[in-house]
Amino acid sequence: MDINLPLPVLLVVGMILSIVVFQLAVLLYQKVKSPLLNPLLVTLVVLIAALSVLHIPYDAYEASVQVFSFMLGPATVALAYSVWRQRSILKSHFIPIVSGCLVGSIVSMISAYTLCTLLGLGDDMAVSFIPKSVTTPIAIAASQELGGITSITVAAVIITGILGAIFSPLMAKIFHVHDHVATGVAIGTCSHAVGTTKAIEMGELEGAMSGVSLAVAGLMTTVIVIVAHCVFQG
Repeated sequence: MDINLPLPVLLVVGMILSIVVFQLAVLLYQKVKSPLLNPLLVTLVVLIAALSVLHIPYDAYEASVQVFSFMLGPATVALAYSVWRQRSILKSHFIPIVSGCLVGSIVSMISAYTLCTLLGLGDDMAVSFIPKSVTTPIAIAASQELGGITSITVAAVIITGILGAIFSPLMAKIFHVHDHVATGVAIGTCSHAVGTTKAIEMGELEGAMSGVSLAVAGLMTTVIVIVAHCVFQG
């Protein structure tokens, strides 16, 4: 079925479609509570199917949701409210948080690059996966700095976040991680804002730790990428 609508109308349709599908996905998740029905994952699948069936041009859809892309930055900053509420706990766990974020960030970047290299992917693809564990605005900037493919980076970030949200509670049970701070730090460092939504469901402390950890991990990743780029390219 072809949809022949003027571009301004397509822009409005794309925005409304995204909002409606996501809200329905959230309601479905709240009712079923299955990690496989993560709202972001369901939204992606439904939107891809809708765009394909309706033959809505991707460029038109992308333009219609630019406002959402812009709001990624403010949404990440808004997590500071949760961090502020848990500031006393953050101060008492400063070293574990910083050390956990540092180790997690380094391991994430090295493992991603190494795996891509072992699979025979090109260097541009490999560096695109390096910032997969940080929030999207930071990941895009890091990918551009390294000469990666930003579209691949965005896809990697989304997949990483979804997998983190789905499997983080299970991994905590398997490895008998009962410490709320450790759980939050691990989720925030490895699966950024998407994982943080799951951490908030697990508990307020986990959510606060995950929120501050995604910010710290993002800062560390940015610094490491800049330093590494200067060293290896200089």
